Amino acid sequence: MRHTLLLFFILALHFCAHTQNTQKQFPAVRRDLPIVMDGMPDEEAWKKGLMPGTLTEMRPTFGRPEMEATRSTFYLLYDDEAIYFAGFCRESTRDSVTTQLAGRDEIGINDFAGLILDTYQDKINALSFFVTPLNEQFDIKYGTGSEDGSWNAVYETRAKIHDNGWSFEMKIPYAAVRFSKGKLQDWNIQVLRRRSRTGQQYSWSPVDPTHFGFVNQFGTWSGLQDIRPPLRLSFSPYLSSYLTKDASTENQWRSTLSGGMDVKYGISDAFTMDMTLIPDFGQVQSDNQVLNLSPFEVKFNENRPFFNEGTELFSQGDLFYSRRIGGQPLHYYDVDYDRAGGETIRKNPAQTKLLNATKISGRTKSKLGIGLFNAITRSEYATVEKADKQTYKVQTSPLTNYNIAVLDQALPHNSRVTLINTNVWRSGNDYDANVTALDWDLYDKNIKWNVWGKVAHSRLIGYEAPGKTYSGNQYELFFGKFKGRFNFDIHRWYVDSRYNQSDMGYFTNNNYLTHGFYAGYKWVKPKSFYNNIYININGNYSQLQEPRLYQDLVLSGNVNGQMKNLWNVGFELDYRARSNDYYDARLDGYVLRRPASWMKGIWLRSNKAKKYTLSAEFYHRLAPRFNGNFSEISLGNNYRFSDKLNIGLNNYVELQRNDYGFAYLTAVPGVVIGLRDRRTISNTLDMKYSFTNRMGITVRLRHYWSKVHFTQLFDLSADGHTTEVVTTTPNPDYNINFFNIDMVYTWQFAPGSFLNIGWKNAGQLSNQLVRDSYYRNLRNTLDNPMFNSISLRLIYFLDYQEWRKNSKIKSQNSKG
Repeated sequence: MRHTLLLFFILALHFCAHTQNTQKQFPAVRRDLPIVMDGMPDEEAWKKGLMPGTLTEMRPTFGRPEMEATRSTFYLLYDDEAIYFAGFCRESTRDSVTTQLAGRDEIGINDFAGLILDTYQDKINALSFFVTPLNEQFDIKYGTGSEDGSWNAVYETRAKIHDNGWSFEMKIPYAAVRFSKGKLQDWNIQVLRRRSRTGQQYSWSPVDPTHFGFVNQFGTWSGLQDIRPPLRLSFSPYLSSYLTKDASTENQWRSTLSGGMDVKYGISDAFTMDMTLIPDFGQVQSDNQVLNLSPFEVKFNENRPFFNEGTELFSQGDLFYSRRIGGQPLHYYDVDYDRAGGETIRKNPAQTKLLNATKISGRTKSKLGIGLFNAITRSEYATVEKADKQTYKVQTSPLTNYNIAVLDQALPHNSRVTLINTNVWRSGNDYDANVTALDWDLYDKNIKWNVWGKVAHSRLIGYEAPGKTYSGNQYELFFGKFKGRFNFDIHRWYVDSRYNQSDMGYFTNNNYLTHGFYAGYKWVKPKSFYNNIYININGNYSQLQEPRLYQDLVLSGNVNGQMKNLWNVGFELDYRARSNDYYDARLDGYVLRRPASWMKGIWLRSNKAKKYTLSAEFYHRLAPRFNGNFSEISLGNNYRFSDKLNIGLNNYVELQRNDYGFAYLTAVPGVVIGLRDRRTISNTLDMKYSFTNRMGITVRLRHYWSKVHFTQLFDLSADGHTTEVVTTTPNPDYNINFFNIDMVYTWQFAPGSFLNIGWKNAGQLSNQLVRDSYYRNLRNTLDNPMFNSISLRLIYFLDYQEWRKNSKIKSQNSKG
């Protein structure tokens, strides 16, 4: 391992390179005349901040300048309080402006324009501020190859639609931006504009799609003088009230009232602390629950805002899975196994309660990013009733502290090195966990060649026995080329049999060694029938790390691109050789010999600017040995009835015949596997109605049904051989339904302040009636007792600087 790492670093240090092309420069101009924020930048003050040159098309045809009839004019100023950005986006007619009331942080099909700031000039991290013609805002935080759309800033915008286009004005207070205290500063900046009807996107500083990276291709805003980072202190107290009824356990409604607060504090010019006290996540979207037949847990999306926003530093190294915090108690299932005969579980919370969480993050003048994260969950208890009706409590989760520390050093040429540590401490006798990783991403001067990877070490303290440490290692190594039309990488992944990051990260399995490659070619210059085409092939060959035994070989390839009519189409193929599955048997030392299979697929997505949009996917896999047949169909339909009403219907169907997999464990112990037929249907209806650009209602309805019928069963021996089972108990068939309704009315009555009214409805049906139809399952699920929740949540944003400013004005007015 040590020699392999040394080889990769030697390659990184000996790249041949050239310096990058000079990018645009714009001298900063201080505002010295008044501006009226009305969406029309016609004041005299704006003329001094006129940005030079024309925008350059990013896509679909890179390098073309804007046409005169649809050209853009942008202005950029600053003063002691804020950044001022404005523009006029010309169109041939009013109808050419694409508008839809999509809501805060929703791009939809709208035209937009915005400003992006890389204030530390590290060419990796940046903050963006966008506005649409209907004056709806969305903002994004850019990081290492990522875009964080959950990041939110408070800034002021106004927009106006004209007969020949649309215009806007934007005021970004310094409280929304991090920057240093230097007397004279240069920032890297970018300006973007999208024309949705034509699929065109433009940038002020050209962004070449054959070059790697986005933020590294920004221009420079030079000479900002005497600006000082303000005291960044804001509070978002909330008050929430719930009416809940779980009809499966009770027949009465219960009411609760709670409150808490989010705090944001600028510790220094570069560092910010975010804290949530007694958080409330009762109105977040319900999880898309599924029937999981694999030996690994399902990875759910994070819908809680606090754990989505501003976590790009903590995501480095892929060690942080935020759903661990406030997730299932450590000993959730132990209660069922340990209770005595005649005892009944009366209460067993499925999630731990989060008490508080804190994030501190920022970047120094030397471009060192520092992040600290800490969260605490309380102890959880199950209530068990004995045969004599007496009850007692069983602890299912101890008081637990979760901690992350990150050091992320930005280096020249878009490179970085990151050190990250995660730690989970549990009170009492439960084990603790610690994982440390070094993660690097190194480019040459031309950002053409790349070496990246990670080494990690895990330690579980007290896992095997008190005072004993269980430790393991992992590494990932990549070498590749990412500039130009041809890209490739070769890679090697290693995980020993003792490595485990599951206490704070998502983790499936260990003990493997994988070698692989990727190669891709792209045509980004529009030709006769297409705007762009991408083709790639990749493959991975995997073995057990110890003993060194073959696991699998997968080869795949795809072709995808955008047509002239702005439709996107793709084709995909893969081949999976006969494999040895050491996990699905659920018993150490056993192997499941899976047959070879091959898959073909096609997908398409229509022009999103149209009133009706369609997306479709079809995949078909064949496994000849058992006459296995797998089909997967997805259909997405979306219709925009007006600029206010949007309805989408998504359908998913999965049909499997003679799938080969795990059935159950026997008491010996032993493993029974089988051939199984599976049918899955999922339907999701999304509706959104926007009353104004600050008020709207969303409704999401989802029904998921999956049934599994085993047609033939086999006893599995440790070496993978099978013998047919003639009679069997228990019955391994599954039939499961999940039904959810999520409805939320949102009113943004002031910047950063919201009133939300929500309704949640959830039902579940599980049995072994695999002969029932889809509609019978839906009807029976709706007839089953359900969980209902009606909630009201008020969040009020308080900015200390704004409050102080208003207080001074009131004081002066009262004296006058």
